[in-house]
Amino acid sequence: MTKSRQSRQNPEVREFILRNVSRHPDSVVALAVEKFGLTRTTIHRYVVRLLEDGLLTAHGRTRARRYVLTPLVSEVFAIEISAGLAEHHVWRFRVLPFLKDLPKNVLGVCRYGFTEMLNNVIDHSGSSKCLIFIRRNYADVGILIRDYGIGIFKKIQRDFGLEDARDALLELSKGKLTSDKARHSGEGIYFTSRMFDRFQLASGSLLYERNRQDDDDWLIETGDRNPPTAGTRVYLGVSTNIDWSAEDVFEKCTGDKVGFRRTHVPVKLGLYPDDELVSRSQAKRILARFENFSEVLLDFDGVPHIGQPFADEIFRVFKLDHPDIDVLAVRANPKIIKIINYVKAAG
Repeated sequence: MTKSRQSRQNPEVREFILRNVSRHPDSVVALAVEKFGLTRTTIHRYVVRLLEDGLLTAHGRTRARRYVLTPLVSEVFAIEISAGLAEHHVWRFRVLPFLKDLPKNVLGVCRYGFTEMLNNVIDHSGSSKCLIFIRRNYADVGILIRDYGIGIFKKIQRDFGLEDARDALLELSKGKLTSDKARHSGEGIYFTSRMFDRFQLASGSLLYERNRQDDDDWLIETGDRNPPTAGTRVYLGVSTNIDWSAEDVFEKCTGDKVGFRRTHVPVKLGLYPDDELVSRSQAKRILARFENFSEVLLDFDGVPHIGQPFADEIFRVFKLDHPDIDVLAVRANPKIIKIINYVKAAG
């Protein structure tokens, strides 16, 4: 495209098409027409230019045409894992060349997440090799790190003497979990899972996924994988136009205090299939290690009901024993709020 032709296009329209085509591959033209009040013919001209620029790819005939973002990077490589492997060298020489023109804040998020997750592989997995996948288009970056070691949930279960791998997932979500305090803070996965638009952790038969919906609003999914994942698979996905940085995420979790003092715990991670959260022992599973934090957000999204003993243990008994720790319920339905208010009043 010549400079004069490109200059006649409204960059806001181009950006809208590129940012929305993934969710609306067969209707993005209609969306742009509605958004900007332009004719369908005019929007088609924008699409043609984006095709010429190599940012979009078209599939199908005219009436059933679908548009997708053109892959700009698609790389896969394997590395041997050894005690002397430095994760920042892998980042600098193997990953950064494919991402170096990204905005500074996006690059900082990718650097933190990649080096932290690869460091976990080096120090904890027991795997002899690791596969790294890098995918990129105009709107998104995706990095996948896959090892073939013991598996993260199984290792946590073993190191901390937990009864079930699901308990390992619950503890991992809180942060500050490490079996080697001299070398690790236990904060890497916690921060990484909150920096990216999409964070996915799969190991054995368990899958944990966080999808950013809005600022501090997350869709958190768990599930069973069949067949199970050998080793550990971590996926990091982020938009190329995010408005936050790695430092912003650190600040949200630390506030005005030194150190990681705030945590966000999805209560449904303590909920086994076909079970209800009703007992004090279940509450104590949720409460484990809360004394390491000054503020805990208990996220009840996806939890339909809790029992009075469960609520009493968390919101009355624990509070009496730890008056300096704020435990706050968020995204709870009216039934749960009523039970929480009842036990608080009794206290």
